[in-house]
Amino acid sequence: MTGKARRPNVLLITCDQWRGDCLSAAGHPVVKTPNADALAAEGMLFERHYGGAAPCSPARACLYTGLYQMNNRVCRNGTPLDARHGNIALHARNLGYDPTLFGYTDVSLDPRLLAPGDPRLQSYEGVLPGFTVRQLLPEHQKQWLSWLKQRGIDTGAGSPDIHRPVNEGGKAEAAVGNAPPVYSKDETPASFLTGEFTRWLGEQEEDAPWFAHLSFISPHPPFIAPAPYNTLYDPADGPAFHRAASWQAEAESHPYLGYDLDRQKQAKFRPDASGKVHDWSVDDFRRIRAIYYGMISEVDAQLGRIWQLVKAAGAWDDTIIVLTSDHAEMMGDHFMLGKGGYFDGSYHIPLIIRDPRHGMAAGSSVDRFTEAVDILPTLLDLLGEAPQPHLDGCSLKPFLSGGTPAAWRDAAHWEFDFRAIAQGDAERHFGIASRQCNLAVIRMEKFKYVHFGGNLPPLLFDLENDPGELNNLATDPAYLAVRLEFAERLLAWRAEHLDQSLALAELTEHGVAGHVSRGSRQ
Repeated sequence: MTGKARRPNVLLITCDQWRGDCLSAAGHPVVKTPNADALAAEGMLFERHYGGAAPCSPARACLYTGLYQMNNRVCRNGTPLDARHGNIALHARNLGYDPTLFGYTDVSLDPRLLAPGDPRLQSYEGVLPGFTVRQLLPEHQKQWLSWLKQRGIDTGAGSPDIHRPVNEGGKAEAAVGNAPPVYSKDETPASFLTGEFTRWLGEQEEDAPWFAHLSFISPHPPFIAPAPYNTLYDPADGPAFHRAASWQAEAESHPYLGYDLDRQKQAKFRPDASGKVHDWSVDDFRRIRAIYYGMISEVDAQLGRIWQLVKAAGAWDDTIIVLTSDHAEMMGDHFMLGKGGYFDGSYHIPLIIRDPRHGMAAGSSVDRFTEAVDILPTLLDLLGEAPQPHLDGCSLKPFLSGGTPAAWRDAAHWEFDFRAIAQGDAERHFGIASRQCNLAVIRMEKFKYVHFGGNLPPLLFDLENDPGELNNLATDPAYLAVRLEFAERLLAWRAEHLDQSLALAELTEHGVAGHVSRGSRQ
């Protein structure tokens, strides 16, 4: 049945911590992603796509609500998402879909709607309102572990220790080795979720449109890969790291970097390691990067399985597919791993959209700045629903239709909040209030400006001459005019996008004029 006879299916796939440059379709010299590339060959690759925040919960809040962090106010993992906001699942439900989740959404629920003793108040890994959960896979990974146990795998170590490398034969490993875990390539969390999606897809009625969200954790740490992905890439291969001469020089370049570098622990990224991330040698970082590349190839293989499953179900020509990530990964740049802060390495993420009704987009790419907040209005637009005007994102449908919008942003924007409400670490370290522990970025073609709260110093980078973001020009007298211009641009951006839920409405003698955001019915 064609898309003209009914609404299309929707398959929203998010991978966790996937760098936007780590696609062979995007020209990466080492990483091979044939199945993501195949999707791009039938769809559109957005080359300059950026996440709106970090880490997982703030990043996903931007993607799911279409609102910048300044409006959705999910600042950290654990910050509740205000129930008044609409989201991608509720909108899909209003259109007649039963949006179904495989994986996780990392949403802390609004505590004002829950009883004080509700166990959902004890986790930031709640489910985005509106989703039907087919297979949850939170951080403890118990559902996957029980599946492994049924397959005869010893899961007594639990998670994350099950991701420790197996030291075959008792041989001593280097500081970072590439030994595989106890599970095989067919037993990864991504393979498990793909199998669950397979079962569910086989249950769908042919004439009923479906909406599935596959939320894969790969290539999120711990950084380990089963064979053959653990040896697929040579650590010697890959671009040079963007970094200063030493981690001490990085730490001295800005107060926030000194704070962040001191907090990064190796055990967060490799359960068999101890010490601080910046103490790893360049060879260690290269070995970790080779494993990270292998993890990308492993999840890409699962994408290939999914493409074949959808085709075998006869649904390929009726299915919109969106492939993206929540945020990216520093992967050795600036002596760091993980995400956060302000560097491009944490926020530049993949985006591929394939809509079979827009065949003219096949194999094309867009080099304009696009953002995570664009996903929700794009899907609504593709499903025939006008995006609400209070959303911060813009529909990408005009690009998919072969055109270029008359007016489009000339910069990417993101925010990062480093408050620590429960422990107060950042507040004590900097001597500032929680509401001051934040930064905002405006990133244009040539320049990038970073503004901090709490009187922390700003940053200005000339990206044409300094793509590695190593030379801060904010205090250079020759660039003071540029710094002022970008501070004004950032202020104007915030003023334009501050919460418009009711600001676009006005009560008149004839009633309400304009737009009133009512979220989505729950």
